[in-house]
Amino acid sequence: MTFTPSTIAALIVAISFAAGLNVYATVATLGILAHFHWVVLPSGLHALTNPWIIGVSALLFVVEFFADKIPAFDLVWNAAQTFVRVPVATLVAYKAASQLSPEMQLLATAAAAIIAAIAHTSKTAARTLVTASPEPVSNIALSTTEDAAAIGLTWVATHHPYTGGAIAAACVLLLIFSFRWIILRLRRVWERRPDWLRAHPSEPTVV
Repeated sequence: MTFTPSTIAALIVAISFAAGLNVYATVATLGILAHFHWVVLPSGLHALTNPWIIGVSALLFVVEFFADKIPAFDLVWNAAQTFVRVPVATLVAYKAASQLSPEMQLLATAAAAIIAAIAHTSKTAARTLVTASPEPVSNIALSTTEDAAAIGLTWVATHHPYTGGAIAAACVLLLIFSFRWIILRLRRVWERRPDWLRAHPSEPTVV
């Protein structure tokens, strides 16, 4: 693949959104695809083919795969991942845009940070809404969908950058337009929280 500024931009948009959902799955997928020469990545991302980076990313993906499916604990996990997903997505974008002009590289890096933050924040908000339900099935289903989306979007972006970029851009716009609705839903969940706690007391009620 010949990388032009537009294909690099499309790739960055897609992998930044994927990283906001699951950064370990995104990095591991990029590394595996490039390591086995199934795809060609921008020269700045050559480090991702390192077996150590692939191995650590894959291991952390396995940890997140299980941690992200435990109701309540997944909120703590996702809050902690704020300090991982956005910074790593920003670094990957910076390296991917290394062959662009300094101005374009800075712009691509800033855009990647914003896109990853939107994806991560929306994921955390969605998890908060789902965790309000006491059953664990919805948590598992949502988490599995997010994992699959991160891997699938990364694959599409490396094979068809424009398609992957368009999908990610559409998701970002949808999330932005849904922001007010998400805030309202979160507020309702928070207002109902005392009732939910009373329905599930920490100690059994003696009748």
